[in-house]
Amino acid sequence: MQSLQINPAVRASFRCQASPLNPLTKPSSATASTQFLKPNNTPNDLTPLHLSNLEKLLQKQIPEPIQLDTRPLLHKNSNNGSTENKGRILLESLNLARLWPEMKAGEEMSPRHMNRLQRLLSKTEEYSPRNNLGSRWREYHGSKDWAGLLDPLDENLRREVVRYGELVQAAYHSFHSNPAMSTEEAPAPRYVALPDRSYKVTKSLYATSSVGLPKWVDDVAPDLGWMTQRSSWIGYVAVCDDKREIQRMGRRDIVIALRGTSTCLEWAENLRAQLVQMPGSDDSVQGDSKVECGFLSLYKTRGAHVPSMAESVAEEVKRLMELYKGETLSITVTGHSLGAALALLVADELSTCASEVPPVAVFSFGGPRVGNRGFANRINKNNVKVLRIVNNQDVITRVPGIFIGEGTNKKETNTTVTKVLNVLDNNNPLAYSHVGTELRVDTKMSPYLKPNADVACCHDLEAYLHLVDGFLASNCPFRANAKRSLVKLMNEQGPNVKKLYTNKLRLNLERVAIPSSGCLPSPS
Repeated sequence: MQSLQINPAVRASFRCQASPLNPLTKPSSATASTQFLKPNNTPNDLTPLHLSNLEKLLQKQIPEPIQLDTRPLLHKNSNNGSTENKGRILLESLNLARLWPEMKAGEEMSPRHMNRLQRLLSKTEEYSPRNNLGSRWREYHGSKDWAGLLDPLDENLRREVVRYGELVQAAYHSFHSNPAMSTEEAPAPRYVALPDRSYKVTKSLYATSSVGLPKWVDDVAPDLGWMTQRSSWIGYVAVCDDKREIQRMGRRDIVIALRGTSTCLEWAENLRAQLVQMPGSDDSVQGDSKVECGFLSLYKTRGAHVPSMAESVAEEVKRLMELYKGETLSITVTGHSLGAALALLVADELSTCASEVPPVAVFSFGGPRVGNRGFANRINKNNVKVLRIVNNQDVITRVPGIFIGEGTNKKETNTTVTKVLNVLDNNNPLAYSHVGTELRVDTKMSPYLKPNADVACCHDLEAYLHLVDGFLASNCPFRANAKRSLVKLMNEQGPNVKKLYTNKLRLNLERVAIPSSGCLPSPS
């Protein structure tokens, strides 16, 4: 109150004044209305000044090589000499339509430009848009053998393939975080950090070798530890438990994810390449179904304190089918390397585990051959859909055995060629054949990997996901807008990344905030 008495002018300034925009109010006096409607500087007075400043600014920013085109001045009206027209003419003379494509071209991905690399490094965690699969989910799950979706690669299918590959990576991470198993008691439930939080793990799976290493191995190398254990954690069963994701996918998805070879005994089983007949397989029409001895051993053998993988996965999937009875379900088996081989055995088991089984599909990465043509026919007969992601430079996809009859699964059974192949299959213990549809990528298509990358890089799962994320079509270059981070690829396959990018990566890793996982959780 004291300040208002000392400064009466301030108090007067708070008086309500009429607004010329409101016709319902009247000014208190003619003087107040006149003062309100007449500011010191009107906009019309300031317009020439603003245009003059704009003209000076444009004259300073115009590059020297660009020549101003003054010919439009000859076709103007009588006001063509005003300051406003001059400013417009200067903007038109910049010819931004010609300059913009050149500026945009500099942003394109090229080994000579690091802009693309910088964006990949500086990305924070983000999820790519997930399109609603809706009524087409069966097609993406392989009901039509992915016809028309592979070359060029459908965007939704690319995202689904990479997502299943990341679920396999979660199996690798969980195993290597705690590979040892107790030989005296049953293992405790294992925590798995899934990249897709809409899934929850319901069951752990264990693979057991039927062979053991000689005793002299422990004497020579007593510190091998978990590398020589017969039973090892190899994967998990998970189910989608998020309502929004179930609605997006069009069904509730049950996933079985399996890692690749890690222990010495698993490597020993991989080398047991002779074909053996599958239990209960005696089909005179399709031929005897035979699979590799080592793969079947890991799948069927029970451990000291754990059931066999065949028993565990069938029991858990039956439980989930009963739990979610009445819902639309799908079963997806995914794996890498050894896990890709076991995925086929799992899918074959699940396809006949009950009277009404949901659609079963396999997404395998870098998988070897598993069985003969009889086994391939058995898989097809049981309506199991298989999508094999294969790298041209990956030698694992070309073993074991020889491939007599591979790619000759035809309906004709009376031709001489088919009869000869059947004889060779039945009498040759190494007559293998691949199963399913193939999505073929190539290490040389990546602008970041060396074209002569070593065997380990060509078989690495992260390299597979990198190539799938960049794949457009067999006759197209690497996808320029691929969203997968290069940090994890650099950490796992640094010697195989081109030096041009390696140096930039090392310089930027220290100043760019990179997610702890090393890769974007949801690639495009």
